[in-house]
Amino acid sequence: MTNAQSAGILLYRWTAGTLEVFLVHPGGPFWKNKDAGCWSIPKGEFENAEPALDAAIREFREETGFALKGHFQALSPIRQKGGKRIFAWALSGDLDPETIISNTFELEWPRHSGKLRQYPEVDKGGWFTLAAAREIINPAQIAFLEELEETVAPPATVAPPNT
Repeated sequence: MTNAQSAGILLYRWTAGTLEVFLVHPGGPFWKNKDAGCWSIPKGEFENAEPALDAAIREFREETGFALKGHFQALSPIRQKGGKRIFAWALSGDLDPETIISNTFELEWPRHSGKLRQYPEVDKGGWFTLAAAREIINPAQIAFLEELEETVAPPATVAPPNT
């Protein structure tokens, strides 16, 4: 069991009455041709000295280039297969996935080649219905989708005034 912990944001929006979530795909050569099961909420590791919500907001900004503000709804933490504990918050918002800008990391690639290369931590992001998200997200994170579905309601529609 690992003591590693991450914090992230599950950004969501309503489009034509359908709940959609924003997920990201990890960058780098290991994930290049993988799809199902590797998408995630934007998240990253943090130390105990940093408040988890602060880390989640920081990580979202580092992985997408977007700074978030608003009413963050705490979701129940989960534990991924490798033992890492994930703290998450849901937030209603919107962004254009085509404009995300991720920080980068350095990796020797190909392995044992002595060549260091830069890769984006996140190579793409997108909006997904809950059904589509369940097909591609890390399986442990499905619990975040289920909790979101149970706790958020579509925006109220304003009835026209009686005349």
